[in-house]
Amino acid sequence: MTDKEVRIAMWSGPRNISTALMRAFENRPDTAVIDEPFYAHYLYRTGADHPGRDEVIKSQSTNWHTIVELITGPIPHERFIWYQKHMVHHVVDAGDLDWITGFRNCFLVRHPAEVINSYSRQNPIREIRDLGFIQQVELFNMIMEITEAVPIVVDSKDILTNPDKYLQLLCDRLGIVYSKQMLAWPAGSRDTDGVWAPFWYQNVEKSTGFIAYRKKNEPVPAEYRSFLGQCMPCYEYLSGFKL
Repeated sequence: MTDKEVRIAMWSGPRNISTALMRAFENRPDTAVIDEPFYAHYLYRTGADHPGRDEVIKSQSTNWHTIVELITGPIPHERFIWYQKHMVHHVVDAGDLDWITGFRNCFLVRHPAEVINSYSRQNPIREIRDLGFIQQVELFNMIMEITEAVPIVVDSKDILTNPDKYLQLLCDRLGIVYSKQMLAWPAGSRDTDGVWAPFWYQNVEKSTGFIAYRKKNEPVPAEYRSFLGQCMPCYEYLSGFKL
């Protein structure tokens, strides 16, 4: 595996395969993971009404500087790699991002139509920023300016279509050795899952690996089609950098 410390920040929007990808990295013996450490801060700061809001706020620090100290501090369990699953909308406009230079930054993208359809089955979409595409572009450009490097971009469709190929490409770009242990994991919950898991993680808890991609010819609900049009340029911009 690796004997050099590596911190990975995987920046996703909602309703992607971010938790499955966290499972893949957690199945490596050299890797620790953390699940959305800025979530409570985001809920507390914005007043957003998400399922399990009170439980989330009780479970994590809501102080920006305390969270940054945690995620830039010692890697848990004496592991060499720390995979950090982050949601872009939890951090944009929230606080100083200079700490990001110590991370290998990656962006996980998904086609907006699929995100909108998945999200709207769980919750109403109140505004376009609920979907995270605008924030992904904002954060991508911020990180590029701060680090003077282009972050890694990977599309969930590519991972689901050929996990072995794209996980290897991702590991190569991250500068870590690829492990086929990332392709499969035990079903069930994890101690590392956020307390919001009962509301969002039903499918991933049943999974034992990446589920093969299947194109869904499902129309976007009429009330959200304007969001689709606004999100597509963001997705296309980031896709221009993908693996």
